[in-house]
Amino acid sequence: MTEEDHRVHPTLDDPVAAAASEAIGGPMGEHARPPRRWWTPSLLVLLAACAFAVGMLQKAPCYEDTWLDGSERYTAMCYSDLPYLYVGRGFAELTWPYDDDPDVRARYEDVMEYPVGISYFAWATAHVAVEASELVDEWRARLDGAPAPPPVDVRDRASVPVDRLYDDPQVRQEIRAFVVVSALFFGLVVMLSTWLLARTHRDRPWDAALFALSPALILTGLVNWDVLAAGLVAAALWAWSRDRPVLTGVLVGLGTATKLYPLFLLGGLLVICLRRRRYADLARAAVAAALAWLVANAPAYLTGRDEWQVFWTFNSDRGADLGSIWLVISQAGASVDPGLINNVSLAFFAGWCAMVLALGLLAPEDPRLAQLGFLVVAGFLLVNKVYSPQYVLWLLPLAVLARPRWRDQLVWQAGEILYFASVWWYLNGDLAPGGGDDPGLYWLAIVVRIACQLWLVGVVGRDVLQPWRDPVERSLS
Repeated sequence: MTEEDHRVHPTLDDPVAAAASEAIGGPMGEHARPPRRWWTPSLLVLLAACAFAVGMLQKAPCYEDTWLDGSERYTAMCYSDLPYLYVGRGFAELTWPYDDDPDVRARYEDVMEYPVGISYFAWATAHVAVEASELVDEWRARLDGAPAPPPVDVRDRASVPVDRLYDDPQVRQEIRAFVVVSALFFGLVVMLSTWLLARTHRDRPWDAALFALSPALILTGLVNWDVLAAGLVAAALWAWSRDRPVLTGVLVGLGTATKLYPLFLLGGLLVICLRRRRYADLARAAVAAALAWLVANAPAYLTGRDEWQVFWTFNSDRGADLGSIWLVISQAGASVDPGLINNVSLAFFAGWCAMVLALGLLAPEDPRLAQLGFLVVAGFLLVNKVYSPQYVLWLLPLAVLARPRWRDQLVWQAGEILYFASVWWYLNGDLAPGGGDDPGLYWLAIVVRIACQLWLVGVVGRDVLQPWRDPVERSLS
C-alpha cells in the first residue's frame, strides 16, 4: 500500500461531503487511485485563491467610491477598516505609527490601537501604496502622451486638515491602492495557511478545504488585518505537528505581537506537555515565544513608548462594544462600567482556562493542540468587550482542525454570518423598527452567534472526552 492510500478522502469520511459528491458522480470509488500527495494541497491552495478573490469582489461596491458612501458600506456589507485608518492614523503621510513628535501627535489625536505587527504591516503597505499610485499616474501619462507627473511629496499634506485629505484625488487613489496591496498580501497569507493546514495532519489534507472555502473567511477577510494573525496560528499548528517546539514558540510570539489571542496556544501546549512530560519542549516554546514577542515589539517601544502602550490602555479602558454580551446587558438597562467588565471577564476567563486544563488532563487520550487552542480562544471571545465580525478568523484555523466536519462548521458559521449581516444593518439603523431605538433583533443575532459558538465548543469538548467520536483520532487509529 502506498503512502497516498492512507489518506482520508472527504467523500468517504464526511456525510455532508459524501452527499454533496452525488452531484459529480458520488463518493470516491473503492478502486480509484488517490492523487499524488503534492496535488491535494496544491488544489486546495488554488481553491483558497479563488474563494478569497470572491471576497475581494464582495468589497467592490465600496472600492468604487473609495468607501466614502456612508450608507453603502453597510447596505452592501463591504465595510473595511483599512481605508479609514490609512488617513486617520497618518499613513497617508507615511507617518511612523510610533512617532512621538508632539506635532504629529497633536495632528492625529488617535494613535494606531493595534499590536505592533499590524502597525508595521500597515506602515510598510502605505509606502507600497504611494509608490504604486505614482506608477499608475506615470502609466496613464504615457498612454495620454503627456509628461510624467512630479513625484508625490507626502510632507505637503501636513498643512491640510486630516478630514480634508479625502478631497484629494491622489489620496483617494492611494487609499484604493492601500486596500488592493493589503488584499493581495492577505490572499497570499490565506493560500499559505491553507497549504500549512493541509500538511498538519498528513493523512487528512482535505480538512484544509474547510478553511479555504469558509464563507466566514470570504466575508470578513478584508474587514481588518486579522488574517495575518490567523496565518501565524495556522503556521504554529503546522510547526507543532512537526515536533518543532522552538519554531512553534516563535510563531506564537509573532502572532501575539500581531493579535493578542495566539498567546493562548501556550495554554494548549501546557496541557499536552504535562501529559507527555515534555517539560523541555514547553520551556523551549515559551522562551522562544517571549523572545520573538520582545524582538517584534522593540522598535515600537524604543521609538514611542507612550504610543506603544495605547493598545493596552485602549482595551483596558474600553466599555461594552459591538457584538458582545456586555452590549446586550448594558442596552437592556444594566450598569456595566469598564472596571466591572474587566473584573468579571478576567474571573470568567480564568475559570474557563481552569476547566480546559482539567478537561485536557482528564481526557483518556492526548488532546490535540487545535482542540485545546479552540476551546481557550472561544472562552476568551465569549466575554470579550467587543466582537467584531472578523473575530471569527481567530477561531477558524483552530476550528477546522479541531472538528473537521462540514455540518459542524456550517452550523457554527451560520451564526457568524447572521451576525456579520446584522451588525451592518444595526449600524445603518435598519434593525431599529420604525426608526426607533429598539435593538432587539441585533441582540438576537448576538445571542444566536454565541449559541452557535457554544454548540461547537460542546462538540469539541465531547471529542476530547470521547476521542472515538473525533474524526481525526478515528482516522489515525
